Amino acid sequence: MPSRATVSAQDTRELTDVITRLRRALRRAIRDEYPWEQRPVAQMEVLQTLDERGSMRVGDLAERLRLAQSTVSALVGKLIGAGLVVREADPQDRRAAVVTLTSGGRETVTQWDAAHRTRLDRALKRLADEDRAAVLEAVDALGHLVDALDDAD
Repeated sequence: MPSRATVSAQDTRELTDVITRLRRALRRAIRDEYPWEQRPVAQMEVLQTLDERGSMRVGDLAERLRLAQSTVSALVGKLIGAGLVVREADPQDRRAAVVTLTSGGRETVTQWDAAHRTRLDRALKRLADEDRAAVLEAVDALGHLVDALDDAD
C-alpha cells in the first residue's frame, strides 16, 4: 500500500477516471433496468437523501448535496409537482418549511434502489472471484475517501 507521500499524479488521474466512468456506467445501467422512470439523477439524489435522513429544510438539503440552495429549491419544486415530496411547516420553527417524502416518493426510491441492486448484482457476478472480492473490499476504503474529501472542505 502506498504511503501518503507516494501517491502520484498518475494514481490520482486513474482513480478520478475510474470513479467518473463508474458513475456514468451506473447512470446508464439504471436507465436500462429502470426505463419507465426518466427522473433526472439530481432529483433521485434529493429523494434518496430524504429517504435516508427524513424531513429536511431546503438549505440543509442543499448543504448535504453540496448544491446551491436555488438549485435544490427548483428540484424540490419539480418533485412537489410530481407528487413525490411535500413542503410542510417545520414543527420546530413554524416560520420555516421542511421537505418530506410522500408514499409515492418512498416507492420511487424503493424501485430505484431495487433496480440498482439487480444491475450491480448481475455485473458483480460476471467478475472473477478475486475481482469481485477486491471491489467489495474497497467499499469501506472508498467511503473513507468520500469522508476525507468532505472533511477537506
